Amino acid sequence: MGKITSLFVRKVLEGVDDGVDKNALLRSVGIDPNSPVDPAFMIPAIEYYGFLERTAAADKDATTLPLRVGAAMRSDDYGAFGLAWKTAIDLRGSYERAERYARVLTSVATYEVEKTDAGAFMHLHRAGERHLGMRLSNEATIASIASISIEVSTKAFKPIAVYFKHSAPKRITDHEAYFDCPVHFESDRDALLISGETLRTPNKLGDATISKFFESHLEAEVSKFEDENSLDRRVRSQVSKSLSEGIPHLSDIAKRLGMSGRTLQRRLADQGYSYQTLVDESRRQLAKRLLQQTDFSLVEVAFMTGFSEQSAFARAFKRWAGQTPRSYRIKTQSKPQ
Repeated sequence: MGKITSLFVRKVLEGVDDGVDKNALLRSVGIDPNSPVDPAFMIPAIEYYGFLERTAAADKDATTLPLRVGAAMRSDDYGAFGLAWKTAIDLRGSYERAERYARVLTSVATYEVEKTDAGAFMHLHRAGERHLGMRLSNEATIASIASISIEVSTKAFKPIAVYFKHSAPKRITDHEAYFDCPVHFESDRDALLISGETLRTPNKLGDATISKFFESHLEAEVSKFEDENSLDRRVRSQVSKSLSEGIPHLSDIAKRLGMSGRTLQRRLADQGYSYQTLVDESRRQLAKRLLQQTDFSLVEVAFMTGFSEQSAFARAFKRWAGQTPRSYRIKTQSKPQ
């Protein structure tokens, strides 16, 4: 089952009305109100989403709750992860560390830094039904990224735009004021769009030596989780290896992983994934790598990502990336790596 650090539960309650029974909310997810804050203590994701829904129902303004949670976050709250973030040389380095080490905080969400003409998207990837708890969690996560970016950067931090997949709340003026940029709902992504200049902005405490130390520490921490919680990665890896022969059946992937199809389906569901979502993600990631790093023709890339026709690949890729495969290749291959 997917898990999320209990730190987020504590931070949510910091911004809630004093009249709310915070101790009861803590106990509802198995946290002793008198225990110290421990980012390493994880709770099931489904319980965290339920906690968010109960908290929003008790709060005076559910619309701004995730924004207040995000605003309360500081890099030091995240332990070694936060120290690695703020000691990176620049914001791009901070985001790339989040992309690699987010697993120490959650096994249900990942980050991706995607280059664009304007700079880069800082994506939040989280599979599952867009119920209220997940919507609140996604907004709080994106708001947190903005908050600690403001904290660590030597210049004023302002995204170009912010995107959410879910529908807009009754009002979005609070979101626009918080992010200080256009905020788009019902989008094809959960992400911040950051300019290249902002990504190159030095961090206040950027230090290569210190950063390398915490990077080594986090590598060790991540290794503790990967054997236990990397089922989704193992599935993606097996799917990617099979795509040139067409879309593999769930039962075939399950057999390679030493389990039945029903067991694989259940375990993925417990972690908040569906097999089809992972297949789609595998095809998207492989297509981008092939377009960026190889000279294979578009027909060949389509074949290698499991499409029988180039036109079907082009339609799918435009849905994934918002542009044609040809345009994506030209833009990404012309950029210095």
